Amino acid sequence: MRKLVFAMNVTLDGYTAAPGDDIGWSGGDTGGPSDELFQWWLDRERAITLTLYGRKLWQDMNAHWPTADQRPGVPPAQAEYARNWRDTPKVVFSSTLSAVEGNARLVTGDAVAEITRLKAGDGGPMGIAGPTLAAAAVRAGLVDEFALVTYPVLVGGGTPFFPALDSWARLDLVETRTFPGGVLLTRYETRR
Repeated sequence: MRKLVFAMNVTLDGYTAAPGDDIGWSGGDTGGPSDELFQWWLDRERAITLTLYGRKLWQDMNAHWPTADQRPGVPPAQAEYARNWRDTPKVVFSSTLSAVEGNARLVTGDAVAEITRLKAGDGGPMGIAGPTLAAAAVRAGLVDEFALVTYPVLVGGGTPFFPALDSWARLDLVETRTFPGGVLLTRYETRR
């Protein structure tokens, strides 16, 4: 069975985006993550063999990363991230898109059923990207690991990292790490 990992930047009050889908708090307005944090994201992405995307995050990522390594003056880690992003197979879940390009395939049907099928197969770890898609997987008990990269900012509302649940999910803390700027990684595994 494949492992499913949900990792995102999050505010201290638990949001992946502030109202209006604003993610400027995560470094967009300050030049981005520190080199050390960016390297952590790159290493994490290298370990993922398949990424599952919701429509919105897919469109944001696909607008930037396919050609990010071709921009003048791009830092080496960002160039490597772009190459890895292009090479990693992706599944995009959407009921509104009619096609996706690159190393991706589109699923328009039941996301939980498809994620369950993918988890049951052979292969390395899968990442799930996008809080709306991840919420469905979390509620279905499919996420094996949560990695929260918490920024020291309160935004007061927006898109939550965790969805409302019908029952408790018990987790075990497996890693903590601090990064420049007061950013904190906490990584948890689901108790099975």
